[in-house]
Amino acid sequence: MNAFSQYLIVLGLALLPGAGNFAGALVAEFVTITDRARNFALHAAAGIVLGVVGIELMPRALEASKPWIVITAYLVGGLTYMGVERLLNQLSARSKADSGNAAWMIYFAVLVDLFSDGILIGTSFSISTSLAVLAAIAQITADVPEGFAMAANFKNQQLSRSRRLWLGASLVLPCLAAASIGFWLLKDAADIWKFSALAFTAGILSLAAAEEMMTEAHEASEDGIWSAGFFIVGFALFALLSAYINMSES
Repeated sequence: MNAFSQYLIVLGLALLPGAGNFAGALVAEFVTITDRARNFALHAAAGIVLGVVGIELMPRALEASKPWIVITAYLVGGLTYMGVERLLNQLSARSKADSGNAAWMIYFAVLVDLFSDGILIGTSFSISTSLAVLAAIAQITADVPEGFAMAANFKNQQLSRSRRLWLGASLVLPCLAAASIGFWLLKDAADIWKFSALAFTAGILSLAAAEEMMTEAHEASEDGIWSAGFFIVGFALFALLSAYINMSES
């Protein structure tokens, strides 16, 4: 398979997180979701994302000949997430007086998240097709509640439906762009760079699941025994998917 054919596959996979986000936006338009259901969905998504990190990304990344470089990249990824989150929080605090600006801050936060999804998919494909497939599928579940939250906030600001839908659809673009960057930059790179890029995105995803998704879940509804159950089921479902996809590849 030539490089262009591989690139087309990467683009196809990169469409999936954006499609998940848009699906969440459509749900916000036509279906009423309870806070409890959002809590469950976010717990399941957090379990899946941590499954991606713990089952696929870090074990693969630690195959590098110099693990300390990979672990440093993981820490840098986490610090990058913290820096971006702090910047977004500062901008959001300035816009609290204008709830319309706050809604646009949520849009920007989702855009940044989808960009990182694209980097993950493009990087993963340079290592293993199955890893890229798993990354794309896993990110769909995390992006659906994000799309819902974004569209619901714009809906509260009485933005027209057509504009809301166009904004939701536009978030496919950063994922495609980032996947392209990840693929072409790392396609012929040394393994240590590929593994470091995986660890970097793993650091981002770890904090996204632990901080963003879980915090939003707690704000949506009080936790109960079922919330923990959805978290562990999400992790287990990804583990099952990973096992069977890797078995079919081998």
